[in-house]
Amino acid sequence: MRITRITMSTLAMAASLAMTGPAWGQEQAIFEEIVVTAAKRQQTLQEIPIAVTVVTADVLQKAQIVDIKDLQSFVPSLRVSQLQQSGNTSFFIRGFGNGSNNIGTEPSVGVFIDGVYRSRTASALADYPSLERIEVLRGPQSTLFGKNASAGVISVITAKPDLDGFSGSAALTVGDYSQVIVKGEVTGPLSDTVAITLSANSNTRDGYFTNLADGSKINEIDRYGVRGQLLFQPNDHLEFRLIADADRNDESCCGTVNIQDGLSSTLIALVGGQVLTEDPFQRAQYYNYNPSNEIESDGVSLQIDYDFDRATLTSITSSRSLSRVEDADSDFTSADMLAQVLSDNQIDTFTQELRLTSSGDGAVDWMIGGFYFDETVDIDNRLTFGTDFRPFFDIFTGGPPLGPVSALDATEDFFGIPRGAFQQPGTGFVEVMSQDNTSYSIFGQIDLHIGDRTTLTLGANYTDDEKDVGIDITSTALFSSLDFVQIVYAPTFTALTGGLPPTQDNIDANPVADLTAIAIATTECDPAVPPACNSLLPLQPLQFLPPFMSFPNAVEPGHTNDSDTTWTVRLAFDATDSVNIYIGAATGFKASSWNLTRDSRPFAEDMAALGAGGGPQDRFGPPNLVSGTRYAGPEEAIAYEIGLKARFDRGSINIAIFDQEIEGFQSTIFVGTGFVLANAGKQSTTGVELEANFAPNDSLQLMFSGTWLDPKYDSFTGAQGPTGPVDLDGEDVAGVSDFSMNLSAIYSFDFGSSASGFVRAEYVHDSEAQVVENVAKDVLSREVSTVNASIGLAWDNGFEVLLWGRNITDDEYLTSGFPTTVQTDRVSAYPNQPRTYGVTFTKRFE
Repeated sequence: MRITRITMSTLAMAASLAMTGPAWGQEQAIFEEIVVTAAKRQQTLQEIPIAVTVVTADVLQKAQIVDIKDLQSFVPSLRVSQLQQSGNTSFFIRGFGNGSNNIGTEPSVGVFIDGVYRSRTASALADYPSLERIEVLRGPQSTLFGKNASAGVISVITAKPDLDGFSGSAALTVGDYSQVIVKGEVTGPLSDTVAITLSANSNTRDGYFTNLADGSKINEIDRYGVRGQLLFQPNDHLEFRLIADADRNDESCCGTVNIQDGLSSTLIALVGGQVLTEDPFQRAQYYNYNPSNEIESDGVSLQIDYDFDRATLTSITSSRSLSRVEDADSDFTSADMLAQVLSDNQIDTFTQELRLTSSGDGAVDWMIGGFYFDETVDIDNRLTFGTDFRPFFDIFTGGPPLGPVSALDATEDFFGIPRGAFQQPGTGFVEVMSQDNTSYSIFGQIDLHIGDRTTLTLGANYTDDEKDVGIDITSTALFSSLDFVQIVYAPTFTALTGGLPPTQDNIDANPVADLTAIAIATTECDPAVPPACNSLLPLQPLQFLPPFMSFPNAVEPGHTNDSDTTWTVRLAFDATDSVNIYIGAATGFKASSWNLTRDSRPFAEDMAALGAGGGPQDRFGPPNLVSGTRYAGPEEAIAYEIGLKARFDRGSINIAIFDQEIEGFQSTIFVGTGFVLANAGKQSTTGVELEANFAPNDSLQLMFSGTWLDPKYDSFTGAQGPTGPVDLDGEDVAGVSDFSMNLSAIYSFDFGSSASGFVRAEYVHDSEAQVVENVAKDVLSREVSTVNASIGLAWDNGFEVLLWGRNITDDEYLTSGFPTTVQTDRVSAYPNQPRTYGVTFTKRFE
């Protein structure tokens, strides 16, 4: 038999409900049977005892889903968050997920496209003309998907080239905000054994966010891509599938609004800048330049399948390159505070998977395989002060017009430095960072069929992950290099000892003087107490870019090596021919993630070693450097789940009840000056997922998906709260709604003798939730109540018209937020996309 498999490289954990409707005409069956490859054998979705939602090409087209970010409207357990740049997109499943602004933090939700792992979400955001289906697997998937699938997996599958005949399509979408989407595809045979598919797409749209400084638009879309596939089947046993793709993105994204004002806005006005305060859904702000995003994603993959009759050998080889060049006005005002915040990232990834899968004809189905991953990350960043940075802090510290001399002026006078030397325009950081990551895994799974109705599944995976990291930062920020503690300590010790310098011998000989000098140097002055204090300490918050300790160094090797064995145990029972009950447990693993930003700090124990030299400059460790984290250690997840899947003549219902937790959850959060990366002790979620389809008649189909979650931090000491480090033990996890749902209906009808049509509407709701841990819920919360709708007609000659609208009630909510850069008394946030609508014309040909 010729190989006609519709598999991806590791899709052995597929399945639950296919969220699909009838075709545009009534002649199609009410519930289309969706077939996927689970444990490397074809099964229907209802047969497979795993929690997964499948969104078919039919639904994607009818709902006008053109970006993977829109997928969350169909899958209540999935949440997608768009942040500061086009490539900063985070995926969360059941409340678990991370990996966005910090390029060193790999996602906990793995994204696979045609079997190829995409390690960064920026390389997964593309328009695919030939989508076949998207599968969202919920819960830990590390047994078969390896590392970085501790929360779940999103699998995108495109159609193979067609050996049976030529066909294709061309589509044009015209929408508001001057949106124009063009897609085209052609597929067909070149011979009896070779077929190709060629596709291209372009998507442009004006921005809906206004820069009030010059009237220009932000949050635009400007992207295009091309893709080619070659299918070669020389005989009934062997198949080659070669895929090459290239995508380009050149956009201005993403606009932020002010939701909490502070003194900083007044100071911005005094230096000539402007801020639009506390009017988030005007979707506007003042910028002195617009953000820019240039993303280039290229790749090639080769899948080879050989059928030995009793087993199939599969090899998937891929090489990918991702380039991101991004710049943003990160002070979010029209003042020239930060002149440049430029990030230039290059990621090159090679993967190889090899597996052998049984044919599925016996009492035992099995699969064994291995996976290899090799990736290099190179980062070249620039951050420089603008012309208004020094005037802002002059006013902040009492200079004109508030007083005659600012504290910065006085400090320069104290050191005999010309006024204006501190915080000069053009000074800042030049950053060079790199990460080399190699990983391999060995995995296997068996299905033991116990009688005709019971199957026991056992699986295991061993993963080893190694990273070598280096960061070298050059600072020209003179003021931030001053160590105000050491500056006061040294002369104080000398005065207390009658003129002795603070050498190690003198410190050992005068312990009382040493302790007294330390107390004075580290005590901030208070008018109510005697002046045995350090009057320079209040200037420390103005040291925006404290010196960086580059590594590897004598103490920090910049190396992690993590390994773990994950497993799956599942028992499935067919109670009847249409009802399946299952119970199981699975574990997940994610390796250490490094903080590849300027806010990486040595661990406390390394700080002590770095400052162990004993000389005057080593008394308090490296000058003006505080401890923090270089990386967050591994995540280890476990989930227990019981589920039921039932299919009836006119409907289906799937229920999953689960308890899932992650030990060492990798938390990354922006605090206004940079990122904090740390491990939570434990994060857990208990929940229920319900998906149901019902067709009261041949024309109408009703669908409901709902998720109820109870997300908690069982332990999280030292998390970042609204006012600083806090303990979140027992607190709800921010960004996760207790209840999320999707309710949709589709009505199909005949239109004359040669056409058919449909009307579709859906309601999407997320209950109110605090958005991020370090902004209070009464300042920033999120509740979603969105309505989407579409109506379409299709004629027998292949012509189709689709009228669509998303968020047609213009629901308004904020997707994320953070304390504003440099101005931490203010809070900035990202507003959601407003109502959009358009019409799509499609011509299919055969």
